[in-house]
Amino acid sequence: MTQSDLRGEGPAVEDAVPLASRGGRASSGHGRRGGGGHGGRGGRGTAGRRPKRRVLRWSATVLAVVILGTAGAGYLYYEHLNSNIRKGVRSSGDSKAHKAKPNSAGQTPVNILLIGSDSRNSDEDVALGGSRDNRGNPPLGDVQMLIHLAADRKSAAVVSIPRDTRVDIPKCTDPKTGHNYPPTNAIINESLARGGAGCTLATWQNLTGVYIDHWMTIDFAGVVKMADAIGGVDVCTRQNVWDRPLPGVPGGSGLKLKAGTTKVKGKEALQWLRTRHAWGSDLLRARAQHMYLNSMIRTLKGESIFTDTGRLMDLAEAATKSLQVSEEIGSVKKLYDLAMQLKTVPTNRITMTTMPNVQDPQNKDHVVPDGAGAEKVWKMLRDDVSFDANGEKSDGKNSGGKDGTGNGGKGGADQAQASADPAHPDGQIGVTVENGTRTSTLGPVSHRARDISQELVQKGFARAAADASTTPSVDETVVRYPSAELKGDAERVATALGIPTSSVQKSTDVSGVTVVVGADWRTGTSYPQQAAPRAGDIPKNSDAINGADTEQCMDVYAPYRW
Repeated sequence: MTQSDLRGEGPAVEDAVPLASRGGRASSGHGRRGGGGHGGRGGRGTAGRRPKRRVLRWSATVLAVVILGTAGAGYLYYEHLNSNIRKGVRSSGDSKAHKAKPNSAGQTPVNILLIGSDSRNSDEDVALGGSRDNRGNPPLGDVQMLIHLAADRKSAAVVSIPRDTRVDIPKCTDPKTGHNYPPTNAIINESLARGGAGCTLATWQNLTGVYIDHWMTIDFAGVVKMADAIGGVDVCTRQNVWDRPLPGVPGGSGLKLKAGTTKVKGKEALQWLRTRHAWGSDLLRARAQHMYLNSMIRTLKGESIFTDTGRLMDLAEAATKSLQVSEEIGSVKKLYDLAMQLKTVPTNRITMTTMPNVQDPQNKDHVVPDGAGAEKVWKMLRDDVSFDANGEKSDGKNSGGKDGTGNGGKGGADQAQASADPAHPDGQIGVTVENGTRTSTLGPVSHRARDISQELVQKGFARAAADASTTPSVDETVVRYPSAELKGDAERVATALGIPTSSVQKSTDVSGVTVVVGADWRTGTSYPQQAAPRAGDIPKNSDAINGADTEQCMDVYAPYRW
């Protein structure tokens, strides 16, 4: 209803006011617009207008009640949805990842960690997930995906890490009990049980170097509710599939579908997302999950869900009841705003991937990150380089980097942005060099701090020295400084070693200029100048699927066909 509509109801609103409050105006004979109140013009006097006044009075009263009632109900429903949302601390573990710097337009990317919990802590979860023996145990994070929304909001990337990936899990504190868990090297799905989603977030940040803004978790029952609210999602198999127990292979999701495209919802949707044996591996389960998510996004975009009030309310109810989120996005408005940002991304600019990985040399049933391939994916996320090549062209090249050149902001323009803060003479600059070359799969390279400190001494930095103490690993070499007056010194050291000035960072963890030699510089004394990734240049073993690809179908492992 517009303002003009309300103005058009003026007579009715006035007539709804009790007569006594208007000083007996109804009996005064003063009519509207030209004095019909003297009883003339066909006898349309005061007595003749009372039935109409009564109708108008009741109409206005009903209108007022409807307006106020609707507003009140809307507020109460909004508060109801807010009360559904469960919240937790963003990070509960040791992590030093830094937020990405804004691009030239002042925009920053948004990174969201989505965790699928295997919780069996309710009757509903036990009924859907089985394994009553595990009821009450801390949940494990069996599904973990990082959603990267580009700074310009024109593309999005999703990276899954298989649940059996061996990684370093940092020291974490359970926010509910206060219990401290020491750092450990274990498979990544255990991180959820060592301090909640905030510990999983810290684990991801340490592995990738990517700052993660928010997390969301969903359990078995939540998946069913969301699938029902959406109205079903199309999935496809090339053969009939039945994921069931077989001799020597217990378990199975129970998924039973005929070949072709099927709309799954409720428990069947959960079975699709949990199926592993019928696809052949946990890695292929991630592919099936990516197909489901792409199909769900196309469904949400292609149907009238966002304009259909009933379906939208069902979706809002299911989402707020199903999700637990980090506290900084713990309101309906903030979740809605985030959803609207994701909604603007075209489907052909959404790319689903799995972290490049190889078999764990310590356990054939586990995997570890594939060094160069995984690091390339993390670098593209850190530098906000799009995983697809479908963006606008600029000078014949795909856009995608922080500086608009597609090079992630590490080119010549970056060097030109060096601080104007004057540096001290090289011989007067105190420099500490640390060895951060360890990775989750490789041990630290011996003597790296010593080798680089000696290189600095040869270049005239007489006060450079190696720190022999244990240093946390870093993916990329970084030069840190504690305060503004040492920024010029830090940049001078970086320039001498060939390290880009974008890798010079202010940090309260150091007391002076500190070079941390990272996993990207394991050999030699000249910093390796690596070609920056381009838009769409993702590793071949990342199993990428574009959001607009409707031809994707899962192959069924032969023993599970029927």
